[in-house]
Amino acid sequence: MDPVTLTHDMIVVLTVLFVTVTLFITEAFRIDLTAILTMLALGLLSQLPGLGNLADTSRLFDGFASNAVISIIAVMIIGAGLDKTGLMSKVAGYILKLGGAKETRIVPIISGSVGVISSFMQNVGAAALFLPVLSRISVRAELPMSRLLMPMGFCAILGGTITMVGSSPLILLNDLMGVANAGLPSDQQMRPFELFDVTPIGLCLIITGILYFMLLGRWILPRRDGAGEGTSAQSMLDYVKAVYGLKAVIFEVKVPDGNILIGHRLADIMDAHHIYIIGTDYRGRQVVAPMAPTQIEAPCRLAILGRRRVVEEFAEIYCLEILPQLDNFSDNFAATHAGVAEIVVPPGSSVIGKTPGQIRFRATHGLSLLGIHRGEDTLSHVETPDHAATRLTHVPLLAGDTLVVHTKWESLTRLSRNRDYVIVTSEYPREEVRPQKVSWALVFFVLAIAMILLTDIRLSLCLLTGASGMIVSRVLSIDEAYEAVSWNTVFLLASLIPLGVAVQATGTAAWIAQQVLMLLEGWPIWGLQVGVAIMATIFTLVMSNVGATVLLVPLAVSIAVAAGGNPAIFALTVAISTSNSFLIPTHQVNALIMGPGGYRVVDFVRCGAGMTLLFLVVSMVVMNLLF
Repeated sequence: MDPVTLTHDMIVVLTVLFVTVTLFITEAFRIDLTAILTMLALGLLSQLPGLGNLADTSRLFDGFASNAVISIIAVMIIGAGLDKTGLMSKVAGYILKLGGAKETRIVPIISGSVGVISSFMQNVGAAALFLPVLSRISVRAELPMSRLLMPMGFCAILGGTITMVGSSPLILLNDLMGVANAGLPSDQQMRPFELFDVTPIGLCLIITGILYFMLLGRWILPRRDGAGEGTSAQSMLDYVKAVYGLKAVIFEVKVPDGNILIGHRLADIMDAHHIYIIGTDYRGRQVVAPMAPTQIEAPCRLAILGRRRVVEEFAEIYCLEILPQLDNFSDNFAATHAGVAEIVVPPGSSVIGKTPGQIRFRATHGLSLLGIHRGEDTLSHVETPDHAATRLTHVPLLAGDTLVVHTKWESLTRLSRNRDYVIVTSEYPREEVRPQKVSWALVFFVLAIAMILLTDIRLSLCLLTGASGMIVSRVLSIDEAYEAVSWNTVFLLASLIPLGVAVQATGTAAWIAQQVLMLLEGWPIWGLQVGVAIMATIFTLVMSNVGATVLLVPLAVSIAVAAGGNPAIFALTVAISTSNSFLIPTHQVNALIMGPGGYRVVDFVRCGAGMTLLFLVVSMVVMNLLF
């Protein structure tokens, strides 16, 4: 290659690059603000005499319309649409059934699933689709998002190495090799790689990533609350216990055929045994807050809220089985769907003087009344050391009464429009689930995936078609679509694109590559290959992986030919190593998970350092054993 001389433009770009990385690590500013300041710095510096090559100010903001950024916006909307139908909640429930609530079992299931999915679609798309799933799992299993998102994100990146269509560098590789073949003798011509030629490498990397977090996750992953949704069910019950003295846990109980309870009314059972039956499941038909006169049929399952001792005595008397955890009711009573709330009866309410039985509280509002707090006392079905059990359905309501209820959040949202009540509970998911739209959501999701896999249409156009379809079919409203987008992620990625362009356009990347090649001169072939992999890893941290691939593949082929190595393997080394992007959140997936996981840059440095090293070792070993 022709020698590259260091210029003033390059010195300025290197300085901006150093300052940007320093601000990322120190977090003197929020990371998206740092990216915006970097973009502005390049634009303003390019106005100085002699620095016009730093940035084309007429295209400085093109990053906001880039394929990558539009794709991320679209896939967030698609993910929100699938979540709005309740589909992602069902996926979360299924994963919890397989893995329980243990981090060591949930992480491999999630990470492996995302890794496989990202082998056929863009890794940021796979990660974005699983964000709602992990948010729900985080709440139900009471695990911080920070313990789940990074393993998922890293494996989404690793999954891009499983097939030749899993990442942009691998998609480009055969074309770049074809161009390079024009300058090679016939005996050194490189054959194109087939779709699954890299699969052993990718699978080994995925397994390595999963084992890395399973073995070391407890020490390297932060335990920090991110932007998850909802409050855990247990924490809300703990609050009710502390404030109102209502000690209760939700149990799922099986009622077998021929049981003595068959034909008895729910109201009679609740009064007799001081428990709350807040859900029934008969032949797959689930009812939350069933009406008190409802009679029990069998075989069925009951969701019972009560003290453990009382529920166990009840189950023993009637020969019922208490499940170790919620099964059929896991979705209905997840904290993202339902919970305990406080409601006040205001002066002038039409329900004053009436009993909950007279206003048919459950049937009318879909709420299970757990207690009535009046003055210093709390009335409830449950007998306490201080108070006898009270039949709440027979207690006339007074102005100022606080009603403690168990409710689905959509029911509470509807009640908030009723002037007879004042909702005290403010922090709950005010989302309207639309299960009737699940077919439309799946149609446009499958359409987007089919366009990606079966056509040559630009990725952003494919995904935006799916996202727009969900809005047109009213799976999501346009306002909900805007709310689904993580705009700090969008600004982070869009603002960093000009820096990557400047690194390449000013020749800074070529100069760095030249310095590395000078250091590698005289090394054995395996050492040169490792050096190329390290160089690709460094470049992909500060510029797009596509730009790094386009720049380094010709260099890697030239190095291989000069050293007597296999040029195809050196080219593949570049394309694989551009996925080794874990140290700082400049990769699209890392930027996506940073906010929801509550991560800081130092978290990526701590977790990414080991993953970066393992990626290098495993990819080099498997690549050389395979080829």
